[in-house]
Amino acid sequence: MPQTMMQTHNLRPHEQEVLGWLSRQQDAMVKLLAEVVSIDSGSYNKSGIDAVGACFARFFADHDIATTTVTGERSGNVVRAQVGAAASANASILLMGHQDTVFPEGEAARRPFRIADGRAYGPGVADMKAGLVMHAFVLAAFRHAGALSTPLVALFTSDEEIGSPFSRPIIEAEARAARVALNAEPGRPSGNVVTGRKGGVFMRCEVTGKAAHSGSSFADGASAISEIARKIVAWDALTDLPNGITVNVGLIRGGQSVNTSAPHAQAEIDLRFMTPNDRSAVMAQIERIVATSSIAGTHAKLDITGEFKPLVPTPASAQLFDRYQMAGRDLGLTIEGEFTGACADSGFSAGVGTPTLCGVGPVGGKVHTPEEYLEVASLVPRAQLAALTIARIAGQ
Repeated sequence: MPQTMMQTHNLRPHEQEVLGWLSRQQDAMVKLLAEVVSIDSGSYNKSGIDAVGACFARFFADHDIATTTVTGERSGNVVRAQVGAAASANASILLMGHQDTVFPEGEAARRPFRIADGRAYGPGVADMKAGLVMHAFVLAAFRHAGALSTPLVALFTSDEEIGSPFSRPIIEAEARAARVALNAEPGRPSGNVVTGRKGGVFMRCEVTGKAAHSGSSFADGASAISEIARKIVAWDALTDLPNGITVNVGLIRGGQSVNTSAPHAQAEIDLRFMTPNDRSAVMAQIERIVATSSIAGTHAKLDITGEFKPLVPTPASAQLFDRYQMAGRDLGLTIEGEFTGACADSGFSAGVGTPTLCGVGPVGGKVHTPEEYLEVASLVPRAQLAALTIARIAGQ
């Protein structure tokens, strides 16, 4: 993250107060980060996610920040915190982040939080517990400085890594009430933020066939495996790399025994696309392939198991990015925007028309792997950059 000197003459007294408070918080930020990284919080681990949420609820209580919890029956709870005007004609500014990780139970004990050579390590350290810590301290900075006339809302959700089935309507409702949204997915290793993302649909296709002995009564059978193999070839042909469309069959299961025609088979499919129109066109083709049987006696059904909307750049989101870049320049930071094929909750806020910027969290890399890392030195600058952007949007 290239840096020059902070242009303090461009900062108002209130902005200097917020940024000055954040400048003294690195040790406290690392302490809170270590606490939440040390808790297993895979997407299906409700107790772990709720324990992470409890850590942030205590932090907000310590800083006199109003907090509410949306309780999930099976999903982890969603934590909502707010500073600024309790009721205002101004639309809010929404800070987004997710508490869940992709890692299994016991990973926090196997790979405990540590810092080496300026980098922090541990499950979910960058994706995206550092972003949650950053947002928490940004709220605290404004709470201590006061005088924020625009509601500043932070939403810490619980199931992003599996498509946010519980959190999505909560995100969309908050986004509809917001003038902009900042999603604290990790900053790119380059230090850049994310201005565009693909959408994604995750599906399961189940094929039913007919079992028969593969030697004595082969003709009586209908192999679900043979049928799904033909469908896989057809789905693969839908990939259109120049237009950013990919169809990947990542998992297959099926069969009863080596000497039996398979009575059942299953494939799990990942579709990535650029725009809502792309989704409609490719999904229609996928569904036609599902409905068409090449082998008599087989039948198939398709279920959508999860979905993300794309983060499609708009003139309004470009204006938001311009404001973020300008704030960065005043802090001595050079920030560019990047596109990524990965999905995130930012697609949901953008999908309801809220200008959204993603990847504004502290800088990290190798996410979803044992080598996932966070650049510790980026914690405070990225918090200051988010805070300065917020202050200027609130004051416009």
